[in-house]
Amino acid sequence: MSDQTYIKAQERLLDRFGVEAESRFVDVAAIDGRAHVLVTGEGPPVMMVIGGGPPAAMWAPLMAQLTGFTLYAVDLPGMGLTDPAPYTTETLRALGVDFLDQVVHGLGLDQPVFVAQSMGGLWATWLALDRPGRVPAISYIGCPALMLGTSAPFPIRLSAVPRIGRLLMRLQPPSPALVDRIVTMAGEDFTDLPELRELFLAHQQLPVPGPALHQLHHAAVRLRGARPEVALTSEQLAGLTQPVQLIWGAKDTFGPPEVGRRAAEIIPRAEFHVVPGGHGPWVNQSERVGSIVAPFLQTHSASREGDPAPRTGERARG
Repeated sequence: MSDQTYIKAQERLLDRFGVEAESRFVDVAAIDGRAHVLVTGEGPPVMMVIGGGPPAAMWAPLMAQLTGFTLYAVDLPGMGLTDPAPYTTETLRALGVDFLDQVVHGLGLDQPVFVAQSMGGLWATWLALDRPGRVPAISYIGCPALMLGTSAPFPIRLSAVPRIGRLLMRLQPPSPALVDRIVTMAGEDFTDLPELRELFLAHQQLPVPGPALHQLHHAAVRLRGARPEVALTSEQLAGLTQPVQLIWGAKDTFGPPEVGRRAAEIIPRAEFHVVPGGHGPWVNQSERVGSIVAPFLQTHSASREGDPAPRTGERARG
């Protein structure tokens, strides 16, 4: 499938939600190539970092709710229209930090608030820890990858085994049925969103995302769980100085809400919310998720450097 077929599917999804976005390409030394970013809106900058696998356009339902901000939604390396990069366990953290830092710099931004999901949440956390001046606040939507002993559903861990993963790619070529299995595995439902289902299929049919995702899975997880070298630990979470918002799908298959509650108790400045849905709860709950995210973004986009940022929402308890 050509890039143009995928781009048209992306446009149809954005049109469905009335999101007028332009594509920008940013030179990124970390991947020796270009990153693709969807840009829409006016106002304080917000960096949206999707998880490993889906393209950034999956944010479209939520982007429609976040008026009053300039939204920058980036495809991870090898996903969507971003050039690929080698994924290894040893280099994954450095790649994630450098990639996000260089994308932000290339866009001419300074301190955008981050909205992140799954692998994007892990990368945003690493950036916040390693270069805290770059990240004023983070809103996690869905379980960040590898947080507090979580890993991934068994089919993903199985596909991370090199020989098995390559065999599965041959035996399970892109199809609507495969999209439905992946979406169900994540605890979500695209029944009422044919444009999103179409985008996922077009994305799978591109030549790069499949091999890139297999490589990413292998770098992050093994059959028995997260690779310790890249797991997100309680010690790391305790080191976050930024305000953090955790929005959890009640049926998140990558980590139950109890993980989010524990994280909110560990992170010094955190709030926790549970909403209906799975690993991408904004897909079918965009208004509800948007009503939680928007005040957080407004508060922390406006915070002056050095000011104590107030808490908003519910503080998790045991």
